Amino acid sequence: MSLHFSFLVLEEHPYGREMLRILLENDLVPSMIIQEVSNVADVEREKFLTRIAGQPVPPRLMQLIAGRKIPVYCVSNHNNDTCKELLSADKPDVLVLGGTRIIKPTILEVPHQSTINSHPGLLPWLRGSASVGWALYKDMPQGATVHFIVPGIDIGDIIISRQLPVYRHDTYESINYRIAILAGELMVEAITSIANGEVPHAPQDPNVGETLRVIPDDLLEEGKQRLAESRYSHFTD
Repeated sequence: MSLHFSFLVLEEHPYGREMLRILLENDLVPSMIIQEVSNVADVEREKFLTRIAGQPVPPRLMQLIAGRKIPVYCVSNHNNDTCKELLSADKPDVLVLGGTRIIKPTILEVPHQSTINSHPGLLPWLRGSASVGWALYKDMPQGATVHFIVPGIDIGDIIISRQLPVYRHDTYESINYRIAILAGELMVEAITSIANGEVPHAPQDPNVGETLRVIPDDLLEEGKQRLAESRYSHFTD
């Protein structure tokens, strides 16, 4: 069974491009792509490129969809009326987020079934921003989680979550890169389970975990040092 889904992404965000690459490789093709072209998109794209510095960067969006009839639209904000009108005309069953700003209820009400996101961290323990850096600093496992979006930050029911193996040769940048790949792979599993009508719902305990902002540079450096000195407690090898 196929699933009619739309894909939202900040303009050329590598996290979203990696996810789209993996979706397309698994024959999961969005009905449309809506990119947000904004200062927020520019900042978030550069921030993520710094996080994966030295790692492979996925092809640009138009390269990924070359030869496919996937309409691509640009809006100045995923929460604006233009975006809502485009989605309402498309009538998706599911809205897939490939790296966006916080999406407001006026957009979340458009898809027939749900909106889903792949968070680059293990929920419910690390919600919000910079989960890889925070996990290193707090000496916690790395991973990714696909969850339903509800109003609030990363608090929707969990569909699937998986820990990322971390090796002694890993760096902060390689972990960010590999989690982006894991996030895309989990999104494939989530979309497939929704299409088959077998999607799990694991409610999150709001009293468990933290919601964090971007990690300060000094704490990030502490986390990187922990990894480099093999003081990280969650190595696989």
